[in-house]
Amino acid sequence: MKDLKLAAARPDGTRTVVDVLGVRVGEGLVVIAGPCSVESEEQTVRTAIAVKEGGAQMLRGGAFKPRTSPYAFQGMGLKGLKILDKAKRETGLPIVTEVIDTRDVSWVGEYADVLQIGARNMQNFSLLREVGKSGKPILLKRGMHSTVEEWLNCAEYILAEGNDKVILCERGIRTFETYTRNTLDLSAVQAVRRESHLPVLVDPSHGTGIRSMVDPMSLAALVAGADGLEIEVHVCPESALSDKDQQLTPAQFSRLMERLRRLEAFMEELGPADPDMASGGAAASSPGGGSDGAGRGATGGGKSGEPGSR
Repeated sequence: MKDLKLAAARPDGTRTVVDVLGVRVGEGLVVIAGPCSVESEEQTVRTAIAVKEGGAQMLRGGAFKPRTSPYAFQGMGLKGLKILDKAKRETGLPIVTEVIDTRDVSWVGEYADVLQIGARNMQNFSLLREVGKSGKPILLKRGMHSTVEEWLNCAEYILAEGNDKVILCERGIRTFETYTRNTLDLSAVQAVRRESHLPVLVDPSHGTGIRSMVDPMSLAALVAGADGLEIEVHVCPESALSDKDQQLTPAQFSRLMERLRRLEAFMEELGPADPDMASGGAAASSPGGGSDGAGRGATGGGKSGEPGSR
């Protein structure tokens, strides 16, 4: 990937750690959880409390929802952002939410701690430049028809604006397979770790579209080397206004988090398959909130018994 300048892997093997209000993405397993869409204050706050109790370190929720059909639920907009802000005040969880228009970046950023660029906007270059200028941490999802090289070049657009706080997220790609919503490409996690210094998450909810597959694919993502997960959780998935078939209940999420903790501890004990190929190096601060981290530990400095940092 010869055209990569800022996103390319570093010669010394150090990796970027993005700090989001004390949650260090790229240093310990980080889990972002919450509903696909903000539907009401009660639904969002109840879900936020539940995912925090389950061990999530950040809250996701869509206030703006780009949908395939123009007649489908499109999100609550500003009202949804205000509800997310209340959920943050109730739980202390940083907010991850999508921005879909260049005109909205500055005011969505007043509510969001991480601006998400969804799969449909991965190659919206004007939007990438605008979020780059925001200085906010950016979660960049892989486009459903995009190669790893195209994905990393989109990260380059954000980095080129002086924003070093970029987090990548594999969320499945479109293939000839129709059993699942998308084909979750876990090989992309290792490809990114070879070719880039940026942290990479996995979204098993969109990657499969099937609730029962979220648990095993989350575990597989951790084994594949993901720095974290973005998981959809709803207090009552059957009544969800979007993506009801892929959202976990709070009880299912709590069980998954327990399994992730146990697997992470086992992997730490097992060690890397090939020490010569293990990524990571000595930590060193870098300007603007991103830092060069040493890779994943078993708990990432987080609260006892929970993966990742708080």
